[in-house]
Amino acid sequence: MPDRCDTRWMSAAISLAARGEGLTRPNPNVGCLIVTDGRVVGRGWTQAGGRPHAEAMALAGAGDSARGATAYVTLEPCAHASTRGPACADSLIAAGLARVVVATTDPDPRTNGEGIARLRAAGIRVDCGVGEVAARAAMPGWWSRVTRTRPFVTLKLATSLDGAIAMASGESRWITADRARAHAHLLRARCDAILVGRGTFDADRPALDVRLPGLEFRSPVRFVLTSSPLPASASGWTSLARPDAIKDHATVQHLLVEGGAGTAAAFLAGGLVDRLILYRAPILIGGGRPCLGDIGLASLSDAHGQWQLAGARQFGPDRVEIYQRDG
Repeated sequence: MPDRCDTRWMSAAISLAARGEGLTRPNPNVGCLIVTDGRVVGRGWTQAGGRPHAEAMALAGAGDSARGATAYVTLEPCAHASTRGPACADSLIAAGLARVVVATTDPDPRTNGEGIARLRAAGIRVDCGVGEVAARAAMPGWWSRVTRTRPFVTLKLATSLDGAIAMASGESRWITADRARAHAHLLRARCDAILVGRGTFDADRPALDVRLPGLEFRSPVRFVLTSSPLPASASGWTSLARPDAIKDHATVQHLLVEGGAGTAAAFLAGGLVDRLILYRAPILIGGGRPCLGDIGLASLSDAHGQWQLAGARQFGPDRVEIYQRDG
């Protein structure tokens, strides 16, 4: 069992990893702390575009203080050399670390266990598995892409209490209030791609950007689910003929699906939604447009056991619930 200090330091490293979520493709967003005598001497997280790696950034900050220290890394240090930089396992060895604590092994076959083996062969103590579940959850897009060859998919729905996303006329601005909408923009900033259906595209031509001060540069790339060609004016948009075709876009690690009802239903029916984020406003519309179309449910019993509540928060008058796919 890990001691309390290991758990605490790894938790801090996982928090650092979250800073790179949505920015580090094609690499994972990793966090690293270098600690000596209970004091942090170096910290790092994978930078935008995937370089420098978290370990390289932390080692640069630690300098000579890394010798004899302990490194806490949220993913097994890479063992394969790259034209963009040395293998992190080799860098940790050269720095003279005494111990490396790893949250989870790397599923990438180029490293998978080799990084840990190389560290141990150099006489460095390696402990693995501290904070493993949380570390994997902090890099959902990359982990899904490597282990399932498709991105992690989040479906976002903003509804009234009676499950409507718009008035019968199509009016939908705004169902939720300012604070909930700001949170939704933060969600966009943590994804590298965003998708809407053709109906939403034609009706609104939404910007789908991040409109939070200081985070505008984190706006995701834009997709439209459509079987028809996009107009010439749709610069910067990419069409997707069917939901499962997203797997063919290898650079996409974390896709956010924002609607409409038919698109949401298509991703759910295809079993492609990993996380559901439901923003619910304390209003009743009555006769409005439903948030979902047909998802192919054969019987009511099939609806049970599919989702598990992972968290809930209140943003002013609106409630946000987060559900993970069960199993």
